[in-house]
Amino acid sequence: MSAVRRPFGSVRAKTSLGATAVVAVALVAAGIAVLLSLRANLTDQADRQADSTARDVALDIASQVPARTSYADLELPATEEHPVQVVTEEGRLLAVGEDLERISGTGVPAVRVVRSPPSQPSAEPGDDSGGDDDSGDDHGGHGRGSDDPAIGEIGEIKDRSSGSATVDGRTGDYRFATIAVTDTAGQTVVVHAGASLAARQSAVGTAAVAMLLGLPVLLLVVGGVTWLVTRRALRPVEGIRREMAAITASEDLSRRVPEPAAHDEVARLARTTNETLTALEAAVDRQRRFVADASHELRSPIASLRTQLEVGDAYPELLDVPGAVADTVRLQQLAADLLLLARLDAGERPGRTRLDLGALVREEVSQRTSDRIPVTVETGQGIEVAGSRGQLARVLGNLLDNAQRHARGSVEVSVHRADDGQVVLAVTDDGSGVPEAERERIFERFVRLDSARSRDDGGAGLGLAIARDIAERHNGTLTVASSSSGGAHFALSLPVASA
Repeated sequence: MSAVRRPFGSVRAKTSLGATAVVAVALVAAGIAVLLSLRANLTDQADRQADSTARDVALDIASQVPARTSYADLELPATEEHPVQVVTEEGRLLAVGEDLERISGTGVPAVRVVRSPPSQPSAEPGDDSGGDDDSGDDHGGHGRGSDDPAIGEIGEIKDRSSGSATVDGRTGDYRFATIAVTDTAGQTVVVHAGASLAARQSAVGTAAVAMLLGLPVLLLVVGGVTWLVTRRALRPVEGIRREMAAITASEDLSRRVPEPAAHDEVARLARTTNETLTALEAAVDRQRRFVADASHELRSPIASLRTQLEVGDAYPELLDVPGAVADTVRLQQLAADLLLLARLDAGERPGRTRLDLGALVREEVSQRTSDRIPVTVETGQGIEVAGSRGQLARVLGNLLDNAQRHARGSVEVSVHRADDGQVVLAVTDDGSGVPEAERERIFERFVRLDSARSRDDGGAGLGLAIARDIAERHNGTLTVASSSSGGAHFALSLPVASA
């Protein structure tokens, strides 16, 4: 039963959604940063304009106001762009821009502006008729503080703020700058000058609208392009999947998945898949051959045993009991070999018991009392390896059985340390040896080089295959070469047991 496909369960969908989400977050963050930066830059520009306007008005007051009849006659810039207030240090309004109806953010209450009535002409500098400095006169009646500018000079910009102003019925946002100035009559006043933030609001609003309109389009483009690119990149994967499904359905392991021409991860996946199929095909073929060979090998002793039993049943005096026993023993040994091979093929790993390989050899050889040729043993003391005692004894037994079948009069076993630190168990005979071209083939299963030799004498051809499998599972090797006497020299190399 096929699995239910989820709407966003494919790699393409997940990749497209992930890429779109990442781009969306990045664009939103970048957009916010751009808007904040634009707003800050335009606010700084408005501050500079407000500063410039406040200084211009203050300079005009410092140089010309005493010559006028009133602060109300002061020439101020266009109110809509630059609303201006001139107040005393106590906050009494002296002059405002034309058509300014309401203002906030300057410290003066945000109420409708009422212009000051014209004041009396101020006394000329040096005229004593105006009374002393404490008479309460608008110009000279207030003492200057220690922080006030000198007569006829302006101070530094001491405050900036945001507010709003209503000019001729239209209200807008402004940035205000505050500066103090002392006129030539000695009176210190405060100038509040503003600069419109309409340009900032317009620019920020336009940029925000453009980003909001462009963001969905850009995300749609990103998602679509990611979908198409991912689809193109994963197209070979879909081809691999379809071919694997076809191979599974047909059980034809000779087929291979298509390999893309590119040198990317998908191409490596295809090559690895084909290598896996090759190994699987070889394993299945090996298993089939194993089953066929095992069936063939089992058929002979079973048929022979059946024949002898049938003859014995019909003619008891002709029953070959020793032959029946020999066939039964051979059948038992073959079944044991097949069972061991099955366990090894299933991945059975040997134990890691430390054992003295020399002692193992001496013990096993001492139990072989029925060998045709006596075995000469040469071993050292304390040569230890790690592994399964039973499996290593099986290797030694298989090698000695092979040597006994081929030797003319001499079989030798030795255990020693090699120059590379490995432990070497060697079994040597003086037989006809193994041809160099056949030295790897003899380790294959059910292989017997002497076709003239009977099955009874030559065995099933599993002993050397089992011995090499056990050696490899002990991280060792099993090789064959020629001995000094012309026979076979089998060498089992195993790593020394770690301390």
